[in-house]
Amino acid sequence: MATIVKSIGLKGLEGYIIGVEAQSLSGQEQISVIGLPDASIKESKDRLKGALHSVDADVSGRHMIILLSPTEQKKNGPMADLAMAIAMLKETHQLVGNIPNHTAFLGTLSLDGSIHETEGMLAAVMQAKELGFHRIYVPAHMGGIEQLGDNDLLLPVSHLKEVVDHLNGMHQLSFSMPPKTTVREIAVSEGTTDFCEVIGHEVPKRALMVSAAGGHHVLMSGPPGCGKSLLASAFPSIMPPMPEKTMIDSYSLYQLAHETRGITPAPPYRHPHHSASAVSLIGGGTTPRPGEVSLAHGGVLFLDEMAEFPKKTLDMLRQPLESGKVTISRVSGTVTYPSRFVLIGATNPCPCGYQGAKNKYCTCTPKQINSYQLRVSGPIMDRMDILLILEPVTIESNTQRMSSAEMQKKVIIARERQYVRYGADLPNSVVPYETLIQHSPIDPTLHRYLKEISIAYHFSNRVQVNIIRTARTIADLDGEREITKEALSEAVKYRGHSSMVSI
Repeated sequence: MATIVKSIGLKGLEGYIIGVEAQSLSGQEQISVIGLPDASIKESKDRLKGALHSVDADVSGRHMIILLSPTEQKKNGPMADLAMAIAMLKETHQLVGNIPNHTAFLGTLSLDGSIHETEGMLAAVMQAKELGFHRIYVPAHMGGIEQLGDNDLLLPVSHLKEVVDHLNGMHQLSFSMPPKTTVREIAVSEGTTDFCEVIGHEVPKRALMVSAAGGHHVLMSGPPGCGKSLLASAFPSIMPPMPEKTMIDSYSLYQLAHETRGITPAPPYRHPHHSASAVSLIGGGTTPRPGEVSLAHGGVLFLDEMAEFPKKTLDMLRQPLESGKVTISRVSGTVTYPSRFVLIGATNPCPCGYQGAKNKYCTCTPKQINSYQLRVSGPIMDRMDILLILEPVTIESNTQRMSSAEMQKKVIIARERQYVRYGADLPNSVVPYETLIQHSPIDPTLHRYLKEISIAYHFSNRVQVNIIRTARTIADLDGEREITKEALSEAVKYRGHSSMVSI
């Protein structure tokens, strides 16, 4: 009768249970791994031999068959190494202790028997908890393990012998879980531009504060040098800290993309060049990996010179902008990655950049201007909540400028109001519309006003809903319990005549 041990596999960040079934047969000495393993799992046969030798285990003269179920699901990565070793030891009666029910083993093995983490380990641990496991063996020095502290479910181990001895009841584990850290109070604005360094642009600053408070998308248009990129670089400094789950998801996504990012509440800021391919922006590859839209999850995706991106690539943003996730289908399988971000776009009004400028002449023909502006399609424009036209400001401006720290405090207070209202970390931009209206019904007078404006400016249904969402955020920033006429009027101005508001 075969021995079955459990581990965890990942499809994107979604976990599933891997049943590691080991059977020992007499015959030629070898280890066979079946169940659609990838190359890294096939190579585990030699890693297992070395690791088992390190604990004086003897599998000579045995044909070991290891089946990874579900058999129809392709398995990626060496995360099940530890589970395979334990299954082999139990099947050959070299592990005498019982393996408790609802126990999962996660970790990759070295030839000396030491246990290490692999990509996506933190996400796998979180998924194992959600799948109902009561005990989870994890690498002792796994990145982000401190965020899982004070948890009796986790058993940190550093060597295969330590796992065997613990299952046999010989000793307690030497590694103890560090205390869980509190991250909500950590400052997130270090290393970014401070808004007090931005001269003028008071209305755009207000609009960006509204964007940060409610998670609304922004498109800025203006001539070169007017401050679009500067405002975008300062935007992360007023974003609220990420919730714990989003922070862990972000760390796991960077691991899967083979990029480095520590566990921090600071929202990520991604700034891909307009020459970036669709795969690098959306994600993909033979084994689908996260793209820029997923690496920006919980933070900001800034597309400078947005009209220079291929139109087809920009249109691929529709799904993540609408649903907060992106689904990538390949022959090897389909994966879904989270991609809830704030999109900040910046573009010139025309190819030369000076249409409507007061001090320079535009050299573009009407046909060139129209063709350039149509590169950002209507469906994408519909999903932008705030549209701004920027103009150059004089450097002598001496107006009192609010710092990023002051703006961030207002943003965090507005987010807290939304959390209390909805009972979850859902900003106004993504909360279901029915829930939004249930908590903030629109006064009939304001509803009539919005209807008249929408007819006059030909606003789509999506734009009308987004205006209401933006108005709710403005009311939250102003400390109002209900959506006021002033808040709705300001939200409408952010769409403005011809869908733009002149600043």
